[in-house]
Amino acid sequence: MNEDISPNYRPLTPDTVIDYIRSRPELDEVFHPDEALAAEEVGDGNLNLVFKIWAEADRERTVVIKQALPYLRLVGGDWPLPVDRARIESQALLLEYQLVPQHTPRVYFYDPDMSLFAMQNLNHHIIMRKGLIQRVRYPHFAEHIGLFMARTLGETSDLVLDYSTKKQKVIEFTNIELCKITEDLVFTEPYRYTERNGYHAELNPQVRALQADEALRVEVARMKEKFMTHAQALVHGDLHTGSIMINATDTYVIDPEFAFYGPMGFDVGAVIGNLFLNYAAHEVRTTDPDQRADFRKYLTDTVIDLWHVFVREFQRYVWDHVDSVNMPKGYQENYMVRVLQDSAGLGACKMMRRVIGLAGVEDIRGIEDVHERAIAGSLGLNIGQALIMQREQIRTIEELVEVATACKPTYPWKG
Repeated sequence: MNEDISPNYRPLTPDTVIDYIRSRPELDEVFHPDEALAAEEVGDGNLNLVFKIWAEADRERTVVIKQALPYLRLVGGDWPLPVDRARIESQALLLEYQLVPQHTPRVYFYDPDMSLFAMQNLNHHIIMRKGLIQRVRYPHFAEHIGLFMARTLGETSDLVLDYSTKKQKVIEFTNIELCKITEDLVFTEPYRYTERNGYHAELNPQVRALQADEALRVEVARMKEKFMTHAQALVHGDLHTGSIMINATDTYVIDPEFAFYGPMGFDVGAVIGNLFLNYAAHEVRTTDPDQRADFRKYLTDTVIDLWHVFVREFQRYVWDHVDSVNMPKGYQENYMVRVLQDSAGLGACKMMRRVIGLAGVEDIRGIEDVHERAIAGSLGLNIGQALIMQREQIRTIEELVEVATACKPTYPWKG
């Protein structure tokens, strides 16, 4: 799998990364020659080494190095992975920076020998998931993420690109092994017994009932087919609240190593699905009913707002520039409804996978009490099932939210 790995490749450490930084002239604008630098390994993800490096005299001068390991870090050497994913991620970031620089970290360089790249360190931002767990509100998020998705999805699609450029982009972003991870972990393993699934025993009855539901598995199979065959746009591929760095004024999207040409709804649905996972978590994380209802309204308002921003900006950057003879208004409206329905179905699969499968979300799996964790997980599963089963009746984002918020947890499982 890594036959093309460079003979110069070596995994970095907090000690060796500093010498490596000093060898890169691209970072002369950040660090002065021979000044004291410090570094730490901060990667808490499933795949890569991530280092933060800063000038000891001024911590504001800082960069991040992200290096691909030749295996899945979460599992170890038994699951090899191509290091070329660092190229794909850096190229995706460069393209996103071209389209939405205000929401994409800057890439300083990509090193093919070391399978790594250096980028801007967002040291005044936090991972959005951590903030949402604490009920932090981000007043500009819907506006920012709606614009980000409209531009990165719309302007990499056939609606904007000429036929040759689009097909070349599909080749450039062919991401075989990471797509296979998604196919397995999102669309396959949660719906059968496998030792890699990570849910806890309290959910066993509900998970077994879900896995025995053939009607549900039919719809999941349809979503898997769409993921595998619908090369609609360049999707981020893992656009959850753990891939968003944020504060009260700024929003940045990071970690597009799963980027490939797929259905737009996979990105939109991932954002929506993760907001609803947080919604489910606050079933037990927020015990005061008024506080819970208030924060959940913020979450559902955010889902509604981000979709409306997405549609508005899609109109501005895509539909206003297409051939209205071949793509008349009725086609455009139908297109957006289909993206919404795909978002419901694909987002639902992302939700169910994060409850059942390998690598869950902190929102739910970070709940200490096992029974409270089961209540939140049960609600997450029920929202996911409702969205995928009812998606073809959904015509508006408000209807999608109504489907989700009508769900209740079913733990303890009654059968």
